[in-house]
Amino acid sequence: MPRLPASSLAAASSSFVSSILRILLICSVLAMAGCAATPGRTTSNDRFEKFNRGVYKFNDVLDRAALKPTAKGYKKITPQWMRTGISNFFSNLEYPSVALNQFLQGKGKLGFRDTGRFIVNTTLGLGGLFDVASHIGLEKNDEDFGQTLAKWGVGSGPYLTLPFFGPSSLRDAPSRIVDYFFSPLTYWEDIPWQAQWGGRALDLIQTRASLLSLDPTLQRAYDPYAFIRDAWVQQRDFAVFDGNPPPETLEDEDLPPPDDSVAPEGETQAEPANPTPSTP
Repeated sequence: MPRLPASSLAAASSSFVSSILRILLICSVLAMAGCAATPGRTTSNDRFEKFNRGVYKFNDVLDRAALKPTAKGYKKITPQWMRTGISNFFSNLEYPSVALNQFLQGKGKLGFRDTGRFIVNTTLGLGGLFDVASHIGLEKNDEDFGQTLAKWGVGSGPYLTLPFFGPSSLRDAPSRIVDYFFSPLTYWEDIPWQAQWGGRALDLIQTRASLLSLDPTLQRAYDPYAFIRDAWVQQRDFAVFDGNPPPETLEDEDLPPPDDSVAPEGETQAEPANPTPSTP
């Protein structure tokens, strides 16, 4: 395998750092405005259900025709230790985004710990193939810019199903763009595009292979679309509140408007006035 020259690595690192500093400057201003806000809840408001179900069917057909069979073949020919190493590598490659979002959310201590985790796994873990950091107490965290917006008080908005990507929301979908620019892989210009997209495809296949065990549960669901939507909303809220979401209130529910024709409990409904005068 050809090695990248040191000058290319230095240029990529410089480009990555300068771009991240510009993004952090913009985001820090936004963070100061939202640091005292209550985190935005993730709701199951499915205002675009018809569109979402159409996209879900498209994704499902694509999965059954190509992604699922490929993931099955991949899992069959690769041993567990190799799949674990590949998963660790891609997880570590995207981990600077986790640390940056920790800082943007005002969690400086966790940000430094996640930075340390990335350094340890990149060096002692041979580029992230081995998760050395977890064995020394630097546990893995899961943060992204969608969670950062939620911490700043931005509500999730309506639920969305994205082509190829799956469950998301009006808040989380655009956040993928920011996380893309947080990734060091974006700034490695000397890596051929075939290698970059080949790596992303391998990451996708590895992720799908890790979810194969959940397929029987999904097949037993009465409505797989609703099952995935509700499970994603709960998981997303769990992630936003770091595993401790507050109890839901009536304000978090998308209730229909009140029906004026129904009298409140304990009260009798007044009979409508009769406009026709009574005959003597």
